Amino acid sequence: MTIRMASRRRTVALAAAGASLALILSACADTDDGAGSGDDGGGDAAAPALDCSVYEEFGDLDGKTVTVYTTIVEPEAETQQASYEPFEKCTGVTVEYEASREMEAQLPVRVQAGNPPDIAILPQPGLLNTLVTQYDAVLPAPEQVEANVDEFWSEEWKEYGTVDGTFYAAPLGSNVKSYVWYSPSMFEEAGYEIPETWDDMMALTEEIASTNEGATRPWCAGVESGDATGWPGTDWIEDVVLRTAGPEVYDQWYKHEIPFNDPQIVEAWETAGEILKNPDHVNGGLGGVDSIATTPWTDAGYPILDGNCWMHRAANFYATQWPEGTEVAPDGDVYAFYLPSMSTDERPTLVAGEFIGAFTDRPEVQAFQTYLSSPDWANAKAAETPAGGWVSANNALDPELLATDFDRLSAEILADPATVARFDASDLMPSEVGTASFWAGITEWFASDASSQEVTDKIEESWPKN
Repeated sequence: MTIRMASRRRTVALAAAGASLALILSACADTDDGAGSGDDGGGDAAAPALDCSVYEEFGDLDGKTVTVYTTIVEPEAETQQASYEPFEKCTGVTVEYEASREMEAQLPVRVQAGNPPDIAILPQPGLLNTLVTQYDAVLPAPEQVEANVDEFWSEEWKEYGTVDGTFYAAPLGSNVKSYVWYSPSMFEEAGYEIPETWDDMMALTEEIASTNEGATRPWCAGVESGDATGWPGTDWIEDVVLRTAGPEVYDQWYKHEIPFNDPQIVEAWETAGEILKNPDHVNGGLGGVDSIATTPWTDAGYPILDGNCWMHRAANFYATQWPEGTEVAPDGDVYAFYLPSMSTDERPTLVAGEFIGAFTDRPEVQAFQTYLSSPDWANAKAAETPAGGWVSANNALDPELLATDFDRLSAEILADPATVARFDASDLMPSEVGTASFWAGITEWFASDASSQEVTDKIEESWPKN
């Protein structure tokens, strides 16, 4: 059976961003009550509903079940599952959702035991590569999934889901990591402008450092994350490699076409160190340089709210980490600006995201894969994330469905022709490096007097020999 969602129907009519899912799904019921009409002045008018005819070409799937295994836990799990409801209601398929922070470690175990899920939401291309090359477990993507990705995503995103020339996994959500969080009111009161270049940002850093006393510092940072301690620091290094060495060298680095301790990479560590290893520049409200190693990444930006820190580099998803009641807006408590490049000609941008890997090829599984690779799912997900904090590089995503100005800013960056996007390098490197020695090395760099050269030498030694 060939599963196909016609591209001419790619834009499903969804409710406006604030509408309830009940309204969206009402069209899947056998009712004709005139809902959807209303006057232009009222805020309670029923919104356009989902067109279930889009799903008819999947055939009769009523009563079937698809299992999904993912790292997307609460609170994000709620909106993730809500985005599946149009597919479930219109096809009759039940999606059984299982989420665990231990999924990355447990999925290979389940694969080896012969008990994989139907679909896994893979947070790293490196994990996809391992499942394909070491376990021969993930099935090539169905024809229509590949057609959707060819139409709605850039070549780079398709490449992340490809192993040895075969396309396996469609991209899902997307993260923009090249952000600096700040307090708009603090900047306004001090007369500071958003920096346009790296030099501007460093000049601002020096100015803040020279005019503030006590615990206040230009920057705050933290890389503690339990078993994953270190990963926020690797994002810093990756962003700087993109800016100092460029995207071509970045590609050579994560592919190990140049050594991890190549002089260009060591230079990037030194450039990052001008901020992160300078006690005059960090760690506002938290301690000295060594406190970065023990400060939870979830809390590392909080000193901005207390006036003890001016800037915190973190991804778009940090918007969900601020304490309840924090307003994320251009005139709110906090907002973010693009981490500047070394020039204004291009926008090197660190990105990340999830990918859909399938371990079975039943018709209902292929249908669900196709749905997840389509604008229909992306727009459903946007409509079901009213608090914001989610975006996708799917080029048919309707930005008006995104919940916040900040989400729309992320979408604009992803769609900007000047954006030169590169996926998180630690997610692309072998796990022995990307999620082991790199994480450990960056933590040691903060916690000790180890030099950039010493740390990168040690990481290079850990690179698998075969």
